[in-house]
Amino acid sequence: MSKLQNLLDQFNTIAASPRVQLDGYLAKGKKVVGCFPYYVPEELVYASDMIPFGIWGAAGAVEAAKEYFAPFYCTIAQKGLELSLNGSLNGLSGVIMPSMCDTLRPLTQNFQVANPDLPFMFLAHPQNRRLESGIEYTIAIYSKLKSSLEAISGVTITDEKLREAIKICNSNRSARREFVKLAGEHPEAVSAKARCAVLKSSYFMDKSEHTVMLNDLNVQLKELPISEWGGAKVVVSGIINDNLGLLEALDEHKFAIVSDDVAHESRGIRIDVSEQGDPVTALAMQFAEQNCDPLLYDPELNCRHEYVTQLAKDSGAQGVIVLMMQFCDPEELEYPSLKGALDGAGIPHVMIGFDQQMENFGQAGTILQTFAGILSNAQ
Repeated sequence: MSKLQNLLDQFNTIAASPRVQLDGYLAKGKKVVGCFPYYVPEELVYASDMIPFGIWGAAGAVEAAKEYFAPFYCTIAQKGLELSLNGSLNGLSGVIMPSMCDTLRPLTQNFQVANPDLPFMFLAHPQNRRLESGIEYTIAIYSKLKSSLEAISGVTITDEKLREAIKICNSNRSARREFVKLAGEHPEAVSAKARCAVLKSSYFMDKSEHTVMLNDLNVQLKELPISEWGGAKVVVSGIINDNLGLLEALDEHKFAIVSDDVAHESRGIRIDVSEQGDPVTALAMQFAEQNCDPLLYDPELNCRHEYVTQLAKDSGAQGVIVLMMQFCDPEELEYPSLKGALDGAGIPHVMIGFDQQMENFGQAGTILQTFAGILSNAQ
């Protein structure tokens, strides 16, 4: 087995077994904090000598969480609560939960009711994040989160420790951005399924450990010769793209993901945190600079449709696949703008609706097969 394939297999094992990773850190005496989507400042968790652990839902049926949610709620929220109710999150020292949309807000309340003994940290980001008042508010809520993490860990988060944590997370963001580029250049070596595993595993690993492995993988990819790809090259846009059935359908119909606008993958790693000045202010400024996300309020910078269109052009993609999480109001409301921009630019695209409970992707496979034919004929 080649070193490259061995590394991909390791990432896949980690991505497929988050509970094993969690138990491993607990066995080492580490405290672990669950981080729900989106935009949790993981640096603060690291600076408190604890491990941030991503909780973006999981595939499978929703059972116990049905008592707390109507059936039309986004399944990322439903599955996040389900994980806490079925024991998958046992051992966490606390959870951090933002309230970025109308689904996440009630999730914060239901989660506390369902898990009264688990320390809960509510993260209320400001909508007007770019205004001076918005930045000051973000600094205030991050400072409050800092105090809560210090109380849980028993560790004082000094500026020095926080700056070191920022460097660790910046290095990991840089490595992931490089991997996204290299994976797009070498789809013959990195399938859609493997690509997802590499990026997803970062949520379950100490970022330093993940960066070491990923830098090694990136070196292996750089050494590969340029090869021709016989399938279609696409940009994928949406919240999450980790369902094995959907990934297998992408691979079956030879789609190469050359870049993405996926919240779970590239949206959160576009911008680094400044390593200069006051570190809490630097974290607040990073959030203020985030853009082109349907969850973020931008009256003058509603730019996701322009961003995705340009991303498709810059990456050499032949088309765009929009993964629409069912019952996600922000993404659904923004879709007409995205569709109009892609149509106006002459970029073929397809929209596929799905959720975390889906197991049968026969219909999605048919849509992808048809789209692959459209892109092939357009060449």
